[in-house]
Amino acid sequence: MRFLVFQHLDVEHPGIFRRYFGERGIVWDTVELDRGDAIPNDLTAYDALAVFGGPMDVWEENRYPWLITEKAAIRHWVRELKRPYLGVCLGHQLLADALGGAVSKMPAPEVGIADVDLTEAGKSDPLMKGIPLRTRVLEWHGAEVSALPPDSVILARNDTCTVQSFRAGQHAYGLQYHVEIESETVAEWNKVPAYAAALVQLLGPGGKALLEQRAQMEMPLLNELASTVCENFQSVVAGTVAAPPPIAF
Repeated sequence: MRFLVFQHLDVEHPGIFRRYFGERGIVWDTVELDRGDAIPNDLTAYDALAVFGGPMDVWEENRYPWLITEKAAIRHWVRELKRPYLGVCLGHQLLADALGGAVSKMPAPEVGIADVDLTEAGKSDPLMKGIPLRTRVLEWHGAEVSALPPDSVILARNDTCTVQSFRAGQHAYGLQYHVEIESETVAEWNKVPAYAAALVQLLGPGGKALLEQRAQMEMPLLNELASTVCENFQSVVAGTVAAPPPIAF
């Protein structure tokens, strides 16, 4: 399998997914858009597209003009090529925006370890196979999907953010929460001014140390969740790769 990865910041990489991809024989190419990398003109060499987080918002196209190109590529990937997509945090929001949904600023950021609950649709979705009905995740976002795109369904939610996960079409997925984190992730993200500001706004000046401590406590559970998501997404991709082409009439 060959994945294409979109990054928007050097520390917002696939995280522990890099290890899981390697263990599963998945190879991947990275396009770091904030550094000026170009998206390949021909995406058909890839089996899946994975898009990770970043400090920018989906509506900041004047500040980050490459968002326009990225959204067009996501729309082409999902709507025309109909290939599997996995978006995390900003990647989740970009999926919604690119396909005709809406993303809005939240009254207050959601940052820290939180519980999310599977919806009825989530309980039977292939990406959520083996995931508890309620599970703890790492949240770090100040915007949320406020309206789903057409042909979408919510897979996970909580009281703070209604759309914690959704599926668009058959196999395009967005996760608002971070499943990719490693032991050093929180410390690295605290060096990013926008992330540090959101943390202080919500948790106060001592929030950095508290969040790092809590994340380390939860790391085995968080990594287990990441492994399950990776395995499930690989199965989704395998199903599309193995599927025969449609018959033309």
